[in-house]
Amino acid sequence: MTSPAPHPLDTVFAALADPTRRAILTMLLEDDMAVTDVAHPFAMSLAAISKHLAVLADAGLITQEKRGRVKWCKLEPDALRAASVWMQGFGQFDPVDLDAFERFLASELPEDSEI
Repeated sequence: MTSPAPHPLDTVFAALADPTRRAILTMLLEDDMAVTDVAHPFAMSLAAISKHLAVLADAGLITQEKRGRVKWCKLEPDALRAASVWMQGFGQFDPVDLDAFERFLASELPEDSEI
């Protein structure tokens, strides 16, 4: 029995879970970049960066295209739309006022207890 294919949001969130991949996406906000330029600021092999790029491409967050001998990476700006819409569904709740919550806890807890 085969397991069902992952939901596209699962793939996007899995890709975003890694700090290196988030840094790569931030770099690609500026402009398209050659794979070697993407790899430059990271202390890892080109093969490791290529694996990160493959995860981003599989999630639809970037596309890669060969121009001559150089492989270029491009951010896909609409790729995060579904994830953004999903997260906005949680925006219906009021933001938590942490200062008010701390005051409430201080008033409810005995003086000698630590928060």
